[in-house]
Amino acid sequence: MPTLKTGICNNPDRLADARGFTLAELTVVVFIIALISLLTLPLLGRVGNADLRSAGRNLAGSVKYLYNEAALQRLTHRMSFDLDAGAISSLRQEVSGEWVPLPGRRARITLPGSVRLKNVEVVGKGLFSSGTVSMDIFSVGWLEETVLHLEDGAGKMTLRFSPLTGSAEFYDGHREFR
Repeated sequence: MPTLKTGICNNPDRLADARGFTLAELTVVVFIIALISLLTLPLLGRVGNADLRSAGRNLAGSVKYLYNEAALQRLTHRMSFDLDAGAISSLRQEVSGEWVPLPGRRARITLPGSVRLKNVEVVGKGLFSSGTVSMDIFSVGWLEETVLHLEDGAGKMTLRFSPLTGSAEFYDGHREFR
């Protein structure tokens, strides 16, 4: 059986049987590709803030974990922010009143990449951009309302922790609430 080079047909009967795509079919395919591109390209722009979003989710998850642990253990917990060193640690207040670090991976939180805490505002304590500040999470199901401002080279993010639920609200950019 002879083989033909691509694009060359020596048999006119084969040309009559050849079928291709109609203009309408090609238009539909191009439209679908354009629609998928339109929906996915804006998502690719967020890749630059991946470290910032990851840090926000990690902090929100850690606070929610401490909130639940405080209620379950009936012990006050604390998240401590050392703004000068960029360190975040989790503590538990024992019945004796002594503060001890939590065991496990929630004891110390490291921020990814170039992400850093710009400042922390704890309602009733003030706004801090240096030094050490803490957010207490009480055993009665309440925490101090806290606003964290995170930043890296690509952008800024604000996290606001709800006192009654322990959940976090995420905002793009720097946002003030008072």
